[in-house]
Amino acid sequence: MRAGFTALLALCLGVVLAFLAIPIVALFTEVPLGDVPSLLGDPAVRDALAVTARTNAIANGAILLVGTPAAYLVATRRFPGRALVITLIELPLVLPPAVAGIGLLAAFGAGGLLGGAFVLPFTEWAVVLAVVFVASPFYLRQAISAFESVDPTLHDAARTLGASPARTFARIALPLAASGLVAGWVLAFARGIGEFGATIVFAGNVRGETSTLTLTIYEQLEASFDVALSIGILLVVLSAVVLLSYKLLSWRRSSSTSPTSFARSSSAPA
Repeated sequence: MRAGFTALLALCLGVVLAFLAIPIVALFTEVPLGDVPSLLGDPAVRDALAVTARTNAIANGAILLVGTPAAYLVATRRFPGRALVITLIELPLVLPPAVAGIGLLAAFGAGGLLGGAFVLPFTEWAVVLAVVFVASPFYLRQAISAFESVDPTLHDAARTLGASPARTFARIALPLAASGLVAGWVLAFARGIGEFGATIVFAGNVRGETSTLTLTIYEQLEASFDVALSIGILLVVLSAVVLLSYKLLSWRRSSSTSPTSFARSSSAPA
């Protein structure tokens, strides 16, 4: 019975792995790999790569800069409406991308809620906002969990030793939660690079302005399927590099300094 059950488990795992691997393998076999560099040199691809790099760099910077202290506040404080705040943070995770796009258009479009103050739709800033909206919840939710996992007695010890709240945040919370924060950023980065639905509704598909790599794949499906495949290969490689980098970082952090040393490092006056 045990051998039969183990065989069933192995069969299920084999089916899962095959299902997940076949599309990835197909990407690398449907176009000669030697042709990929020249295909990626297409002007439309270069423009899309530049737009994707610019918009995601700005969006990820904003997510990290604002999202990290926001997540720390939610994780370490109990206040009325906290459950509602967390629900609002998580809501974009389950919203259809098209709904996110139409919501951004209703908020920032001409005649929208804030339309008189901003002219954002169908500009590069619209791509940035779309990426922030759909990707930031991945980082925020993971960051909240990472900060919650830090032993609160370490915060108390740091405060007792004279560390200010800001120093406690920088020298205790951030280092101990770093692995979880990186994991959240990886998820947010991957989601932002792959964003499609909200972007095409809110920002459109203007070459050199709002056309990202994922939108260019859609555009090239009819114009040049090989170019679309090449962009897909590029995004697979990029995603794999990000994931492997995170795993390497996690492995290196497993032998890092113990939490006690962080508490000692905060003993100096702020």
